[in-house]
Amino acid sequence: MNITNPNPGPERAGARVGRLFARLALMTGAACAVAALLPGPAYRMQWVSLATGFSVLRGATYGAIGAAVAAGLALLVLLLMRAPKGRATAVTALVLGLVVAAPGLHLSRQAQQLPKIHDISTDTADPPRFVEVLPLRQGARNPVEYRPETGAQQKIGYPDIVPLRLDVPPARAFQRAEVVARAMGWQIVAVDAGALRIEATDTTLMFGFKDDIVIRVRPLGQGSLVDVRSLSRIGGSDIGANARRVRLFLKKLAAA
Repeated sequence: MNITNPNPGPERAGARVGRLFARLALMTGAACAVAALLPGPAYRMQWVSLATGFSVLRGATYGAIGAAVAAGLALLVLLLMRAPKGRATAVTALVLGLVVAAPGLHLSRQAQQLPKIHDISTDTADPPRFVEVLPLRQGARNPVEYRPETGAQQKIGYPDIVPLRLDVPPARAFQRAEVVARAMGWQIVAVDAGALRIEATDTTLMFGFKDDIVIRVRPLGQGSLVDVRSLSRIGGSDIGANARRVRLFLKKLAAA
């Protein structure tokens, strides 16, 4: 007579429910992963609007969170039922859900914490001006005119964005700036050695947003002062993209 498990029915039923939830969570997580990758290419191909693309991303994030919760519950049930079968599926679904949800949650947090601006300049009092890029910005939603309130918000959100001082003559600093700008993978629009100004365009990876950059070099004593401005063509908030671009450029230029 078997006395090790006098009531196997409920245990088997619980294990079956746990495995079912694990499989459903895995399928949901996989579907959300695909959904999270589609909006960017679809927007680039003009198959969907920007609003639709962002809605799909939000749905994928929420769906992935739900999949992770379901996977966690399934894993808990399987552990309580001492049922090893299905645990690997539950763990895989849990990890997948968290991985898919993480970028959306991170962007949402940044959108809440960072200033809602799309124009970053190392010089907020006299920002570098775009010249050769202007024809490329025809039809852009964001104007090139710099707003004083933008500088005020930038100083609060990005106090570290300041001009770079280099202990080399302006001509040498300009040459270094051009080399670094090209190494950044930007599309160089203009290199004006006379005005010590470089203009370029950077295209974001996922949605293909185009942001324009202008670099200005000025003499400062025996050295040089380098200013950078990065401006999005569309979008009210860049979620820190322009600030990250300016920081990276200045870091590479300082090390060049």
